[in-house]
Amino acid sequence: MGLILNIETATKNCSVSISKDGEILVMKELNNGNYSHAEMLHPFIKEIISEADLTFSDLDAVAVSKGPGSYTGLRIGVSAAKGFAYSLDIPLISVPTLEVLANSISIDEGSIVPMLDARRMEVYSAIFNSKKEQTRAIKAEIIDENSFSEVLEKEKVHFVGDAVEKCEEVIKHENAIFYESKFPSAKEMGKLAETKFKNEEFEDVAYFEPFYLKDFVVTPSKKKI
Repeated sequence: MGLILNIETATKNCSVSISKDGEILVMKELNNGNYSHAEMLHPFIKEIISEADLTFSDLDAVAVSKGPGSYTGLRIGVSAAKGFAYSLDIPLISVPTLEVLANSISIDEGSIVPMLDARRMEVYSAIFNSKKEQTRAIKAEIIDENSFSEVLEKEKVHFVGDAVEKCEEVIKHENAIFYESKFPSAKEMGKLAETKFKNEEFEDVAYFEPFYLKDFVVTPSKKKI
């Protein structure tokens, strides 16, 4: 049983929560269309600690969404989580971002495809069954009209995440179900983090890095020097 600080910054949703025994006690998040993590993350954490009538020394662990996702967002979230883990001498837990996203919906049958927006028609995605068990590895892939066709021919496929809108334009199969405006949230991290806490699946604070999936690419400036 653990009192865990959960941090989710892999997308434009700056989201934090405190969970106890897997249940969310308090949470706070903001998605204003921009990456506001640098400004909002630490104030949000202080607010939920105060709201829960806790001190930082009460925490048993800190959990962070490890990616894939925004390079900058992941760096901010992981750096904060590592800082808390080190300074408070508590375990660091990492939770796959796409698993967090898959847990934002509940289905009785079929598959869930959590997907995060990358460049142009590219997405980061994985496949989970209705029990939230991962059935296909995480990939970076270009979406076209034939994407996920093997799964769509067999069963309903529930697409969820911030890449859904652009996929909805090209995937027209009758078994495709789209959930718009869904982002990974610390709301779904409680149970996932608690399972890892019980199993003592902890990260090495000194060496842990986010799972970027792809290398960060710097776009050259078009300004002439």
